[in-house]
Amino acid sequence: MNKETLKVLMSFDFGKKRIGVAVGQTVTQTARPLATINAKNGEPEWAAITTLVKKWLPNAMVVGIPLNMDGSEQPLTLFARAFANQLEEHYNLPVYEMDERLTTKDARERLFTEGGFKALQSGQVDQVAAQLILQNWFAENYQ
Repeated sequence: MNKETLKVLMSFDFGKKRIGVAVGQTVTQTARPLATINAKNGEPEWAAITTLVKKWLPNAMVVGIPLNMDGSEQPLTLFARAFANQLEEHYNLPVYEMDERLTTKDARERLFTEGGFKALQSGQVDQVAAQLILQNWFAENYQ
């Protein structure tokens, strides 16, 4: 990876029903929640992802990979990796994997702290989890 050429990154918190999306950039190494894409049995609404890709023009993508607390794979791990491969094929961009352990829990805690139960019900949990995945990726790759 050439850090000098990466500018905008898009990240995904993969789920079989919903996929959270965030966007960030390398200058400040920050990310923000962007959208939640619906999925059916892990198959995303590709048109919605394409719309976001055309708008934000990412240089690369990051997909959160769900692992058990001991680091072992779980059934959803294979689906998330397949999704990462599909992203790479669809958009011809580099796709990086990032351990996503505890990001959904952290996202729920942040939203609850900011706005109580209403914030949790707003459908933003997946987006915030994607934001945390990208911020963790920045922390690991841009120190």
